[in-house]
Amino acid sequence: MDNWQVITALIIFGGVIFLVITEWIHMTIAALLGALLLVIFNIMSLPQAITYIGKSHGTLSLFFGVMVMVRAFEPTKVFEYLAAQIVIFAKGKGSRLLLGIVGAVTPICAFLPNATTVMLIAPLIPPMAKIVGVDFVPLLILLVFVANSAGLLTIVGDPATYIVGSAINLSFSDYLVRLSLGGAIAIGVLVIMLPFLFRKIWLKKLENIEEIVLPQINHPRILLIGVAIAIFVLVFFVIGETLPVPISPATVALLGAVLALLLAHHSKIDSVNHILRDVDWSTLIFFMSIFVLIGGLQKTGVIDSISSVLAVILGKNIALGSIVLIFFVGIISSVVPNIPLVVAMVPLLKEYVVKVGLTGSEVLAPEYAGQFPDAVLPLFYAMMFGATLGGNGTLVGASSNIVAAGIADLHGRRIKFKTFLRYGIPVMIVQLVASAIYVGLRFLV
Repeated sequence: MDNWQVITALIIFGGVIFLVITEWIHMTIAALLGALLLVIFNIMSLPQAITYIGKSHGTLSLFFGVMVMVRAFEPTKVFEYLAAQIVIFAKGKGSRLLLGIVGAVTPICAFLPNATTVMLIAPLIPPMAKIVGVDFVPLLILLVFVANSAGLLTIVGDPATYIVGSAINLSFSDYLVRLSLGGAIAIGVLVIMLPFLFRKIWLKKLENIEEIVLPQINHPRILLIGVAIAIFVLVFFVIGETLPVPISPATVALLGAVLALLLAHHSKIDSVNHILRDVDWSTLIFFMSIFVLIGGLQKTGVIDSISSVLAVILGKNIALGSIVLIFFVGIISSVVPNIPLVVAMVPLLKEYVVKVGLTGSEVLAPEYAGQFPDAVLPLFYAMMFGATLGGNGTLVGASSNIVAAGIADLHGRRIKFKTFLRYGIPVMIVQLVASAIYVGLRFLV
């Protein structure tokens, strides 16, 4: 690859991140423009760009399917009803509302991908905030923090942990024994920070809670069928890939979307055209463009070259390497969505441990199903924590962040980059420090 192409790919990627941070133009336009510039400058062809998008078809299909399902059931007013019930359960107190969000989202995100959970729960936030009389943007940001942090509780809770765990052949039970405590610590850190991060909401108290009027649920019979569809989807999210004929979460989400569209069309509660029109296409296009931009860095060799740098700097010092990786990957993950980041970093880290002689070259084979030496595992654990918790740092750090921003747009508000940054940087720093201490004490002492 020519040097000018490497430099151009870096400049384009850096330019997109700069535009997203400064908010000079909408982040979707910035990302799409950057992806097109890679094609215009012949760094990759249009078919190659589409191939990079295709490699992430599972993520895109999952998001699209859940978006359609959520939108299809909006006419029933179920989200407004549940939001009012939550406020009543919290007795109108902001502190209980914040803790309730943490308590409700944490167990869900232990078993469902965090972006999926955000898509399911986020529609409750704006009406809930309206009842209490607070801004819904901080509540959406909290939802994202909980979803990202709780994703560390199990190997399936976050796409990043699943990608890394699969790469080192880590089982579900092994993950629970070795790493789930780290996820619990991340949630605990967040709970401790709630009164300081969201002070205004924490102190909020709604008077005359008994005067809240519960919204009327429309089309109750249709909603019951919709609940059955949602339960079907959730169950197969968990067990689908363990069936004799595996069914991926993306396929389940698309099937759920089709059933929801069929139900809405047949019952005439809404039209297919209206539902598809209101899908958050902006978020989907942003993800497609980011996958192409990361593909440009891969194609030009930028990402691969980092393994050589790691080998030179770290040598065989696993303890130092693990701590450095937590913060290094965490910082990168705060400006690069963690899904494409870990996809690129996993082979890089495998090459590193082979180059320094910590394991044999057989681990580089895609079909390798053996166990990695215990000595190198802290490096991969560190990448899990860094990639997942680093996503809390900025608006573009994780898929769930982008999903929340899209939902805010649909409700007439923008989550500004600097607004998210004000909450995200303190959370990211404290959580990364806590996870570094955990990894150090648990695996390196």
